[in-house]
Amino acid sequence: MAKLDVSIPKTKLPDGNEIPVIGYGTGTAWYKSQPGDIDQKLIDATKTAIKLGYYHLDGAEVYNTEVELGKAIKESGVSREKLFVTTKCTQVSSNVQEHFDESLKKLGLEYVDLYLLHQPFDAKGDKRVIQQAWATMEAIQSSGKAKSIGVSNFLKEHLDVLLETAKARPAINQIEYHPYLQHGDLVAYHKNNDIRISAYAPQIPVTKATEGPLTPYLEGLAKKYAVNPGEILLRWVLDQDIIAITTSSKEQRMSDMLRIVTFNLTPKELEEISNIGNQYHFRAFWGHIFDKNDKR
Repeated sequence: MAKLDVSIPKTKLPDGNEIPVIGYGTGTAWYKSQPGDIDQKLIDATKTAIKLGYYHLDGAEVYNTEVELGKAIKESGVSREKLFVTTKCTQVSSNVQEHFDESLKKLGLEYVDLYLLHQPFDAKGDKRVIQQAWATMEAIQSSGKAKSIGVSNFLKEHLDVLLETAKARPAINQIEYHPYLQHGDLVAYHKNNDIRISAYAPQIPVTKATEGPLTPYLEGLAKKYAVNPGEILLRWVLDQDIIAITTSSKEQRMSDMLRIVTFNLTPKELEEISNIGNQYHFRAFWGHIFDKNDKR
């Protein structure tokens, strides 16, 4: 298979650190409900992703795949300095420092490039829990063992609480983001507060919500740009200056996705995808937290 001769661009986080705009995720299909046997397929797939140029690697404690991610990094032959490694602390109410130390141990790394609080919901509305967790995150960053720190799945109400006492604002908030879940004015809130967004599950309209109204429009754009509809959705994310997290177990698919750095959607196409997407609502994750009609 011929490798597409492109490289994934980088963008700057508010703290000045650089991050590749496309990340290879080790959750979703790779997720394990509890620690278990080593998943050699994930190790091999991650090594393939690195070989193809996916240097931004996205993990999490709750995925139970940090050991595999660490093995893939070690076996890849790519120097640690070239890679951008993310992992996440499952609960804000936990001992964040202990969980971070355990993640580093599982990964076999001396530092990560980005450490995130995975969700705010277990705080159960107690703002002190979020604020204390963030203070620990700031201490971890000060130690040099996490180059950047941020959050995931935070809404405005959680970010407002965090920012009340924060000495360093989150560099990023990783959220489920696609045309069927645009979160109202949350994107504008991030821009106003100088917090970057990364989108997980950006291809939901072609993986889990194919009955939605975007399908024919995406197919038309895919023909125009000689890509597939999923790549149009990734481009829609990137063209909004949002970082995209994606994954695949197939080398050809990984290679094909690199085509998204070779074109841009027009402003009209971006607007049309957004407008059509807003006619339909679909949330793939955290359904036990949000009402089915909640568009936040």
